[in-house]
Amino acid sequence: MIKEQGKIFQRVQLISDLCLVTLSFFVGYFLRDKILDIYPISLLGEYLRDENLLAISYYAFYIGLLPVLLIIWASLLSYFGMYKYSSIKRIPEALLIIVKTTLVGFVIFGSYVFILRLQEDISRLYIGFIFLSSAILISIEKIVFVYIVKILSKRTKSFQSALIVFRRILIVGTGKRAKNFINLIDKNPDWGIRISGILDIDNTKKGETIQKYKVLGSLDDLPEIIHENIIDDVVFIVPRSWLNKIEEAMLYCESAGIRVNVAVDLFKLKFSKSKQTDLFGFPLLSFESTPVKFGHLFIKRLFDFVVSGIVLVMLIPVFVITAILIKIDSEGPIFFKQSRYGLYGRTFVLYKFRTMIKDAESKILSLLKYNEMKGPVFKMTNDPRVTKVGMWMRKYSIDELPQLWNVLKGDMSLVGPRPPLPSEVANYDIWQRRRLSMRPGITCIWQVKGRNKIVDFSEWMKLDLEYIDNWSLALDFKILFKTIPAVLFGTGAK
Repeated sequence: MIKEQGKIFQRVQLISDLCLVTLSFFVGYFLRDKILDIYPISLLGEYLRDENLLAISYYAFYIGLLPVLLIIWASLLSYFGMYKYSSIKRIPEALLIIVKTTLVGFVIFGSYVFILRLQEDISRLYIGFIFLSSAILISIEKIVFVYIVKILSKRTKSFQSALIVFRRILIVGTGKRAKNFINLIDKNPDWGIRISGILDIDNTKKGETIQKYKVLGSLDDLPEIIHENIIDDVVFIVPRSWLNKIEEAMLYCESAGIRVNVAVDLFKLKFSKSKQTDLFGFPLLSFESTPVKFGHLFIKRLFDFVVSGIVLVMLIPVFVITAILIKIDSEGPIFFKQSRYGLYGRTFVLYKFRTMIKDAESKILSLLKYNEMKGPVFKMTNDPRVTKVGMWMRKYSIDELPQLWNVLKGDMSLVGPRPPLPSEVANYDIWQRRRLSMRPGITCIWQVKGRNKIVDFSEWMKLDLEYIDNWSLALDFKILFKTIPAVLFGTGAK
């Protein structure tokens, strides 16, 4: 309802703004040319013009700068939030965005001209005229848009005939959620949505006023109200207990060609986001509590595969030297293999260089009283099971390098929550299990925020969930860059 109409309006605004920038491009050229005719060129610091300035190639050179200018304006206006929401920006807000875009754009475009050594042909005067005229024209456009919307919103007859279409909605529901929705609409009149009235299942509420809007009747009165009033959309904001009661009304709206909207905030979930989808025509309402940017996740997996493959080949000499040192230092295998939990509880074999004496796992029970972690994880300073070479490898995370093979296979990622032991997961609280919703990694937030200095398991889990809730490719790269100094200097390692 709002979103679809808003996207069209956003595109109209963007196209309109870029048309004004294009106009300013030629206005700036015209003004520059006129000033050069009036004032001596030497006073302006310009180079003497000759007959070549009138050549077709000269004008083509200027036209070639127009796409760059349009990209700069479109990018900066979008970045500063001109098209962030579907509504028309309030005048002060719009003007502030235009000022920011003008100043930053002038610097970027000027730098582009300077880097390409075009300053002999493209003067700062010309660039200044372009950005000044663009700012003035776009400011006038935004002010005119705001006043047009205000005028049309007061004229009932213009709701369907105006270029800017206003929608009239009928709300079904009188509870707290419905009142919150009404407040949202009232606070944003520039969305172009007007409330025609309210319906309730209880007929005794007819005639009451909810947030200044009249209750027109009960659900049974829906057909009559639709016939007697202009209704573009019906919005059902009802409790779960009403869902089986509104089906007939929804079918009637469908037959009448009226759009039906059902509020899906039926469950008080803390962080899940609802999303409508379908499985080959079967409609589903999904509540997602983990990253669902499939394109970004694919890039993450592709990056993991390529980087782990390259690094594994590059580190072959390191692997050979480390293997020799392990064999010289103590008896036992070179690699330590252990079953771990991966994405959503998938089990896999994790590989590390062995840093402990042979059969170290069988001796852990006698050391549990020295555990320094609060929770189902064992960490101990000066663990007697760790070998001399193992201590060195742990300090600089060399023992973790074989996990690049797990990354290449797809069991793990370069960045993600550390893969837990099955015994640890068995003792998780329910909220801690959500960390399994992301592919485990070699490094994560907890490692760059102190590694083993964190002794509270719950704090560790909260950092992992913070990573999941805020995941992005940029965050992964940030963690990778911060991991490098943490490893090189052995920060917090045990």
